[in-house]
Amino acid sequence: MKKTALFSIVFGTLAYASWGQTEPVETKAPNSDYKSAFAGQTRIGGVKTQTPYDFKVLSEGLTFPWGVKSLPDGRLLITEKAGNLRIAKVNGELSKHITGLPAVNTSGQGGLLGITIDPNFNKNRMVYWTFSENVDGGTLTSVAKGKLSADESKIEGATVIYRATPAHKGNLHYGGRILFDKNGDLFVSTGERSDMVTRPQAQQLNSSLGKIIHITTDGKPVANGPFASTTGAKPELYSYGHRNVQGLTFNPVTGDLWSNEFGPRGGDEINRVQSGKNYGWPIITYGIEYSGKKIGESIQQKEGMEQPVYYWDPSVSPSGMTFYSGDMMPEWKNNLFVGCLSGMHIARLVIENNKVVGEERLLSQEYQRFRDVTQGKDGAIYAVTDQGRLYRIFNK
Repeated sequence: MKKTALFSIVFGTLAYASWGQTEPVETKAPNSDYKSAFAGQTRIGGVKTQTPYDFKVLSEGLTFPWGVKSLPDGRLLITEKAGNLRIAKVNGELSKHITGLPAVNTSGQGGLLGITIDPNFNKNRMVYWTFSENVDGGTLTSVAKGKLSADESKIEGATVIYRATPAHKGNLHYGGRILFDKNGDLFVSTGERSDMVTRPQAQQLNSSLGKIIHITTDGKPVANGPFASTTGAKPELYSYGHRNVQGLTFNPVTGDLWSNEFGPRGGDEINRVQSGKNYGWPIITYGIEYSGKKIGESIQQKEGMEQPVYYWDPSVSPSGMTFYSGDMMPEWKNNLFVGCLSGMHIARLVIENNKVVGEERLLSQEYQRFRDVTQGKDGAIYAVTDQGRLYRIFNK
């Protein structure tokens, strides 16, 4: 990192201590004239990190990485969109491709997507991932599991445990994040596949599209789900009315599940996900069609539908995200970090009482499409970008 950039970070943030909250970090005109539902729902005041920090590009040798997850020993397990799984050492050294994964459909937004490891990985070496799969009738978001071999060269016994039906002949909006809850079950996000014909399925309880799914490690619905006794509904559904969820994480203070999702032209959202709730797409939205037309009845609020905690207009294209719970950067404790694609930065959101009270844009000078972020075992933040980089962000 150049000394001039570090000078700006260190001394700019020291000066900030006497400034307080600044003007919002977003300065571009919004796409619409929609009004937010409450103060601070969008364009909250800017904040700046006061603790001196630095960053390092550990590797530029990845090919369209999509998901990154820390292993117990501090190394990083990384998916590449084309279907490859790799391990990165903390010095950036990359393993060869790990074999044994099912074939993926790589067209459009498809490929090998999110990844997580079993809470008992040290004993069972089990890995879980999502991918876009070719099936009769098109493609869909699938969840698979397998065991990382002792020599780390292959996945053994790869098995697809869940498929988000129905299939669709398209290549967009797969969702694809996956994580374990405190009980050892899985949350998985899906998209509504983007096309006008599938978009309404985000509101339909007999479809897995546009949902957050709650399943066991065998792919079965978690018992007593919110729709388990609803006639015609899929019992694995946890929440619905989502467009394309590419970020899932737990708040370390409250234990709540949080998500983000892509809006269309504007209206990217941060949501606190509650069991059985309807998050509105495509009936309510703070975005407009890419063509500039209004969506549906052009409404932003409706009884029985949840408001986003926060939204962006214009879009930043939020992808992987994580709450920070480490000790390396106490100032960042319990802040939410969101990798942004079109925004080309990592958004730092300060959360208080389930509301965003400050926003900062990190590493915007790097001009990278940040696809996923995770907290390392060392307390640093690691991020991967579409351009193939692996970053480490740490206390200087």
